[in-house]
Formats: sequence, structure tokens, C-alpha cells
Amino acid sequence: MIRSIPALLLCVVVACSPAPPNPVTDEEDGADPAIETEAPLTVDTKFGHFAFAETSAALGDAGGYRDTGRVVQLRTEAADAFVAMQKAAGDEGVSLVPISGYRTFAYQDGLFGRAIGRYGSPEEAAVWVAPPGYSEHHTGLALDIGDLDHPETDVEVSFEETPAFEWLKNNADRFGFELSFPVGNPQGVSYEPWHWRFVGELSP
Repeated sequence: MIRSIPALLLCVVVACSPAPPNPVTDEEDGADPAIETEAPLTVDTKFGHFAFAETSAALGDAGGYRDTGRVVQLRTEAADAFVAMQKAAGDEGVSLVPISGYRTFAYQDGLFGRAIGRYGSPEEAAVWVAPPGYSEHHTGLALDIGDLDHPETDVEVSFEETPAFEWLKNNADRFGFELSFPVGNPQGVSYEPWHWRFVGELSP
């Protein structure tokens, strides 16, 4: 089981996990002024989303999104891992389909703009869609996954009721994938059972 995000991902991503609590500073009357405290950590976030850089690494094909003709791309290692995972699931009668992988800032900006139109404000939109510059999809390591036999659950919470999600819960870690936004995640991002990130081994 792969449990840690590799060092390279930490270089690509400004921050890929919630920041630790700021150090507690004793501000009570009578506190010893000679005791030095660490400066609080600052992490670049926007509406709870961490900042991510667009990857410059090579991209590979993770497969097509249903019959749309659109090919989903990820960093090569992540694409290869997904294809292997997809085959393993298929061998057990479960059909995984890639929905969305690598996204540019410009593409994310369009998604976020439409979300603002739908939800009324940037703050409300960010509960559902990351602002440009703050999406894991920029890294080429994040992938939205669907169930081929249940298209109505694509990027919907109801995806958690599909055989695909049940299979992913029990097997995704074997291929280096983990759920990015589980229920009650500390970022305050909405629960996204379809959104997985690759945390396996990356080449330099």
C-alpha cells in the first residue's frame, strides 16, 4: 500500500496536503518576552483549495471519456497506473472510465466561471470547482473516474453507490491512487467520490 505523496509531487505542488496547525503563541499577560516562538506557516490557498502549478512533465493517454472522442491525459506514470487499474477492475467485471485529467489554467478558468454563474459567487462556486491555479488537475496527477455502466453518476455524489466506487475503495491504493476529497475533508471542499489523485512513484 502506498501511503505517502512522493517528493517530486511536493515540488510540483505548492501544497498537496492540509497545513499543520499554526504554532500556539502565548499572549497572556506576564508571558516571558524572552521566549521565542516560530512564525506561523503560510500556505497559498483560495477558498480552501491549495495552489498547484501546471505540470511540464510528459503526458500520457488514460483513455477516452465515453463516446465523446475526448482523450483524458495524465502524467505518464499516472496514466499507466490508471490503465493498469482499469484492466484489473475489468477482470473483475467492473468498468472504470476516465472523465477528466490534466487541465490548464485557462480550461479551469472556464469551468470556474461557469460555476460562479450557477452558484452565484466565487465562494459558493469554490465549494464545487477549484479556482484556476488551485486545482489538483493542473498537476496531471488527479483524475475524475466514472462507472461505464452508470453515466448518470458522472461527477455526482451518487457515484459512491456504483460498483466502480466500491471497487476503488478496496483496490485503488494498490495502484497508487487515493481519494482527494473524502467526507469531512479538512479543506472544506465538497465530498467528491469520483476525484482521485495518483500518489505512486514518479520518475525524476
